[in-house]
Amino acid sequence: MWAFLAAAFVFASGCAQTDGIGRTPVTVDVTGVWEGTQAGTGNRIELVLKQEGAKVTGEAKGIRNLDGTEEPPFPIVGTVSGDMVSLEQVSGERLRGQFLVNGDKMTGIGEGTFQLDALALRRRQ
Repeated sequence: MWAFLAAAFVFASGCAQTDGIGRTPVTVDVTGVWEGTQAGTGNRIELVLKQEGAKVTGEAKGIRNLDGTEEPPFPIVGTVSGDMVSLEQVSGERLRGQFLVNGDKMTGIGEGTFQLDALALRRRQ
């Protein structure tokens, strides 16, 4: 389905912002296109993300079902806290993932109706 992250997902800004709740600093900005592969399968994944404060919206592409068929692109939402980003599918299978962002690299594991392999993504330049 969605080897979604597919994703821990990106770079540190010069000054930290609060997450809107005033607790955890937002230290990364994940806005952009993230590309990578799902470990174990080699499936290509693409996330298109836009961040405003701690809130993230976007779209996941290239997610494959267990039978190998590709899902149509679907919307995702999430939040950034420190150098971590949490993402989840807006509707449907309710897939979600937690990702660590380090510069232009994002790594993590997604979960849903079945365990997803680790994902490694890079921001497209």
